[in-house]
Amino acid sequence: MDEFPSTAAAVTPGWIEAQLARAGLLGEARITGLEWKAIGTGQVGDTARFTLTYDRPTAAPPTLAGKFASADPTSRGTAAAMMLYVKEVGFYRELAAGIAVRTPRVYGAEINAEGTDFVLLFEDLAPERGGNQLEGCGLADAEAAIRQAAALHAATKGHPAVLGADWLHGREGLLEQIGTLYHQAHAIFRERYDGQLAADAMALCDELDKRVEGWLGRQPEEPCLIHGDFRLDNMLFGVGGGAEPIAIVDWQTCAIGCGMTDVGYFMGCGIGSALRRPNEAALLALYAEEMARHGAPMAEDVMLRRYRIGALHGLFTAVFSAAFVVRTERGDSNFLSMARGAAELALDHDSIGALDAMMENAEC
Repeated sequence: MDEFPSTAAAVTPGWIEAQLARAGLLGEARITGLEWKAIGTGQVGDTARFTLTYDRPTAAPPTLAGKFASADPTSRGTAAAMMLYVKEVGFYRELAAGIAVRTPRVYGAEINAEGTDFVLLFEDLAPERGGNQLEGCGLADAEAAIRQAAALHAATKGHPAVLGADWLHGREGLLEQIGTLYHQAHAIFRERYDGQLAADAMALCDELDKRVEGWLGRQPEEPCLIHGDFRLDNMLFGVGGGAEPIAIVDWQTCAIGCGMTDVGYFMGCGIGSALRRPNEAALLALYAEEMARHGAPMAEDVMLRRYRIGALHGLFTAVFSAAFVVRTERGDSNFLSMARGAAELALDHDSIGALDAMMENAEC
């Protein structure tokens, strides 16, 4: 495999020129200036914006975005072990262009054999409004996200290119390893957030910990591609100065699963109870309408059963991530917010009861 820059500081004009030339954008132009600055709030990868100057007019963009492995060894080690970098590079290489979801166009996607270093070079969607998990969003943004979820799930349900992608299935023994690590994560999470998370929510964490192997081992009835971390921090709104309503980024947790996992995750830990509770029925109805419009209708009772179980994904992710990515003040607040919203949704709909029924009946 050719060498590639594994940090923003290692990116050179020549390397970017090669990517843009491959995309047919550079023409006879050459880059005469290259500057970069860190952007984003991700804890698993590091992101930068590159500002370019050229020696002549060109169709090549003046700015680009790049993503790299985290400089933090804890986050980097977790990402490599969970195949997160492998999944994101695989998504952009093999799947992104074939689904009706707005994602950044990718000009370069490279990863090393160990899955520990990678680079993604994207179109820059600025000016845009980055979603903020701690600030929440309005109803219009939530509706835009739900439409994207339906577009993703409907287009990839039963799709051979998705179901046959080895890198989406993970390596042998990975689920067992995650289960073991989750019990450790639960102990860390419980100690860290004791007194901050409501007692009934923490009790729900305890109940999920008892059932995590069943949670991890569930088999979706109608498998499709899911994003896996479908929340505001991974969404850009009003992209291109408002030319488009939304784009979805950060695909390192994409997987084969049940589409309502994304929806339950978003409605719980994504938007929080204040927006969800008065608009929940309407947003679920919108998802059903969009799925039908895309040719993948779903019975209401099936959707609601899967939704109840999907709500637990936010709780699982908050607990696991809090223990195994670099710890920051924003991260601590973020995981608490995620756990709180996901737990409130799960308690509203007795998600543990739904999980127990699933484990008994082998349903998604």
